[in-house]
Formats: sequence, structure tokens, C-alpha cells
Amino acid sequence: MSPIDARLPGAHVVRGRTRFSVWAPNHDRVQLALDGGESVEMVPRVDGWFDVSLDGERHGVRYRYRVGEQDLADPASRFQPDGVDGPSAVHAPRFEWSDVGWRGRPLHDYVISEVHIGTYTDDGTFDAAIAHLGELVDLGVTAVELMPVAQFPGARNWGYDGVFPYAVQNTYGGPDSLKRFVDAAHRLGLCVVLDVVYNHLGPEGDVLREFGPYFTDRYRTPWGDALNFDGPESDPVRAFFVHNARQWVLEFHIDALRLDAVHAIVDGSAYPFVEQLAAAVHEVAHESGRHVYTIAESAENDARVIREPRQGGIGCDAQWSDDFHHALHALLTGEAAEYYADFGLVSDLSTAFRDGYTFEGRYSRFRRRTFGRSAAGIPGERFVVFAQNHDHIGNRARGERLSALIDTDGLKVAAATVLCSPFVPLLFMGEEYGESAPFPYFVSHSNPALVDAVRRGRQAEFAQFHAADGADGADGAERVPDPQDEATFRMAILDRRQREKEPHAALLDWHRDLLTMRRAVPALAALDPAHTTTEVHEDTRALVVRRRAVPTEAADVAAGEAAEEAVDEAMVVLTFGLDDLDVSIPVALGAGREWRVLLDSHPGRLPAEIGGDAIDLVRPARSVLVLRRAA
Repeated sequence: MSPIDARLPGAHVVRGRTRFSVWAPNHDRVQLALDGGESVEMVPRVDGWFDVSLDGERHGVRYRYRVGEQDLADPASRFQPDGVDGPSAVHAPRFEWSDVGWRGRPLHDYVISEVHIGTYTDDGTFDAAIAHLGELVDLGVTAVELMPVAQFPGARNWGYDGVFPYAVQNTYGGPDSLKRFVDAAHRLGLCVVLDVVYNHLGPEGDVLREFGPYFTDRYRTPWGDALNFDGPESDPVRAFFVHNARQWVLEFHIDALRLDAVHAIVDGSAYPFVEQLAAAVHEVAHESGRHVYTIAESAENDARVIREPRQGGIGCDAQWSDDFHHALHALLTGEAAEYYADFGLVSDLSTAFRDGYTFEGRYSRFRRRTFGRSAAGIPGERFVVFAQNHDHIGNRARGERLSALIDTDGLKVAAATVLCSPFVPLLFMGEEYGESAPFPYFVSHSNPALVDAVRRGRQAEFAQFHAADGADGADGAERVPDPQDEATFRMAILDRRQREKEPHAALLDWHRDLLTMRRAVPALAALDPAHTTTEVHEDTRALVVRRRAVPTEAADVAAGEAAEEAVDEAMVVLTFGLDDLDVSIPVALGAGREWRVLLDSHPGRLPAEIGGDAIDLVRPARSVLVLRRAA
């Protein structure tokens, strides 16, 4: 679509002129109110659209739309320099990119670090974060994922309360600062993933509902009114968000979009909005010759989300795997509250290792129903796995990271489980060195009633967890950090000085070694669940994972010695003990095969090479051993 098309919302500078377009079917008249008092009548078009074109490149000019008796910011504002309650500002794309040859990476090369810009550095800006991108490259990360950066109220927020989907958060530095960040990442070979929220808008500062039927009362999300993706006049609503996705890819050179909570997008149409969005992103990728992806967050364990449309799917390229996280977390911590009630067995993690999901049509005690659908045959690159992310840390009352719940041995097991899986791994910022700062929920709303509602909601949500900790409901509720208090936000800022101290420095080295090994060993680099087998030892809380890389040419060779010699094979032995007692694990090695130790969380217990038909491995309660079959 041409940038001057009247149905492309917002203010656009094109060939020496500035065009303003807005969809406002709720109104018969719209005026453009420019900074300084000038107002211009906008021209009504068909289907509720209004536009006007002015001479000159009005870059930086602030404006609002006058509808009825209100002067409102542009729903498709590219910049809100004074926050959600201020005017919009024209932003002309004048940035000089240096990534002309950048094409991105194939998804199977992704190793993701999830980052919240506001707490990633003391300054909390894109420009400050640029200085630390080299640390990610040194670690072995290939993609940085930004939590949502669309304009939200105030200066402190996780980002999921955004109300201007097209505008880059002013306190993070605004649109040009984000472009500098992306450009710098690409120079270092890092892809940039952006978390976008298309299931709801935040409760403070939203202007969309004043212009048209962007929302519906037929559905409801846990966070507010649902967006109108399948009701009357939903076509322009869909287009609004599809154009937004295209903006991130085309104007900001984003490499992948992480779609927040697609299960909360209720859409009964024959052509679901998420499928339309994914198709639009793929079209942009094809036209630009780039790798660009959509990665869904879905709580439904429905493989249709990541199957191709020709297979009856939605067409997203990948999805987050909560089952993998829940199974791992329950084993490492012994926790069994809420959604962890469905997990706790080694076999739960074993199933997730092989299939991406643990629940694929079996009964869930937490949900009290049969849950999930098989993901058999889906490539490993279509699942993103993690031991921690913003949700499962922040969903805790006090936002404790895994480093506050388990010891260093356990953290090493968590890292190896994720990084030796046949899936795309994700680390939450600071996880690589065991950052101790929590990541609690925080906001900076200006509406006192809303602030009070958020506080009461958080306290009520976690009263039962505090009771489980031995505190009564009232005293327990006081332990939930006040989301509005700036101190709650401050406690989440990373302390990078920990990187140089023990045991943090050793844990950082451990992650670096794991990622180096993952790249170097074909059996670990191949994201192929079909060539992953597991052996469950429930009594000793141990899991043996065998990974194989089968070259295409070997697969075509008749079964025999030549084909077998071409296969690279690795074995990962993981123990998840909750006490400190050693365990014995019988492991079959294969007649005449020798295995070399690649990595051991407790070195010195085994020779560099082991062989024989089988061996009883005596391992510490929480440990990692990685073996590779000798050539």
C-alpha cells in the first residue's frame, strides 16, 4: 500500500507534503488542530475516513484531532513526546540506516535474550542499552527480544498497558532511538524481536474508542475490553493493526514480532486476524528479501497456531512453550501451586522435550478438563523454550527470579535443559549470570482510582500464595510490592556488577560454554525433535536425552555402517534432585562405542572418555553431563 493512501492511518510526510488520515466513523466532522491554535477542516471520505494534506514536511509539529468537543491524540500517532495525554507529533522517517545488506537469520539460528528496556540499564533507554549488545554477542545470543515499547502511560510499565500501538515510548527515547538500537544490533549480527500487543489496549490514555468501534462487548479479556476483529466494521480495525505490524518491519527493520496472548484474541471469522497478520508479515519478508517471523504466545497448546495455512493452520512461525517451562520449574523447585499442579514428574519434561507440549490431549487437573492438541511432526524451530521469562517471574507475588529459589547447581541444570533442547532457546535478561534483582509488576498510572484498583487486584490475586507460605491473608497481601511505587520499579533494574563476582561469573561462563558447544556439535545444533529420544528415571529424578543429527545424504543411504557413521550423536544426562544425595543412573552406551565428555557441571568424577555396553553413572543430585559419541 502506498504511504500516501488515505486508508493508511496517521501523519505521513511524502514528497514535501504532510498527509493526515484518521478513521472516525463515530463522527460526521473532524478537524486537524495544529500546535499554535491553527485548525484545518479534514475532508470526509467513504466508510468513515477523514484526511487532509498540508504543504511542507511538518516533522516535529504537534497536533490533535478535534472530534465533537474533544481534542484527541492521533490513534495512529508515531510519537507522543509528552506521553499519552499530550498531543501527537509528526515523525518523518529520516533515519540513515547502515544495515542495507542485512537479511536476518533463519529461525533455527535464534538464541533469544528477552529484555525490558526500562530496567535493562540505569538510564532505561534504547541508547543506553546499545552499549551492552556486545555482551550478548560474546555470550552467544543471536536475537534480542524487546518487551513492548508502544506508548504506555507514565514512565514505568511492563509495556502491556500500551495505548498508542504505532508510537515508540517517549521515556525510552522515541522512534529514532529505537532505530539506532536496531541498526546497532544488526551491525553486530543480532536480530531484533519486538513484543506487540494486539489483544487489548491499556486502561489509561486510550483514544481509539472515541473514534470508532475498535472494541466489542461480545468478548472480554482478562485485561480489559476485547478488540473488534470479527464484528461489524471490523475490517478497518484489522487493517489498523496489520499496518502497525508492517510499520515495525518496514520502518524499524524489526526481524520478528512476538504476538502477545493470541489465545485472548477471540475471532470467529473464517479468516482469523492472526492468520491475516502472519500472512502480511510474510508478504513483507518476501518483498524485502528478509527473514521475518511471527512468534505467538498461546496458552491453548493448539498446534494449528504454528501449522501452515495449507495444513489448516494459522501460519505463525513459532510459539512459546509454557509446558516446557512449567515442567522444568516444577522439577527444579518442587512447587505445585496453580498451573504447576499439573507438573512435577520427569516424564512431563520428557514429553515436552520430544513433542513441544506436555499436554496434547490429556486431562489437566489445573484446568479440570482435557487439554491440548498434538504437535507431532512439527520442527523444533517452531517452539521457543525457557526456564524464565517476564511472565513467570512477574506472575509471582514478589517477582522472584529462579536464582532466588534454587542454588547454583540448579541454575546450571536449568540452563542446560533449555540450551540442549531441540528448540529455540530464550533467556530472560540477566539470567545468564544469575541476576538477583526481582522482576515484580510495576506501573506509573496517573488515575488514583486505577492505581487503587491495580493495588487491590495484585493483593487479591496472591493472597492464596501467601497463605501457602504460612502468612495470613492480610499480612501476606502486604508482601506484594506496591506496583505504583517507584521503588518497586527500581528493584528490578539489573545489577551488572554481579557479572564479575562469584558465583555469577562462573554461571556466566557456564552459559557461554553451553552456547559454544551448542553451535559446535551438530547433534545439539539440529532442532529436530524427531531425532530426540528420552529415558526417564523417575525414582532418581533423572532424564537422559539423546540427540542425533542425521545428514540428508546419510538419511538416503541404506541402513548400515556408512549411514551410522555419518550420524552425530550427543547424550545429555540431567538430574533434578531436591535434596543433596548422589544418585545412580544406568545408561546404555552401545556396544563398542566410546563417548567423550564435552561438559560436566561437576568435573573430575569421570574420565575424559567412557565406553562399554552400559554404565552406572553416579551423579550429584542436581547435575549436568554432556557426552558425544566418539568418531
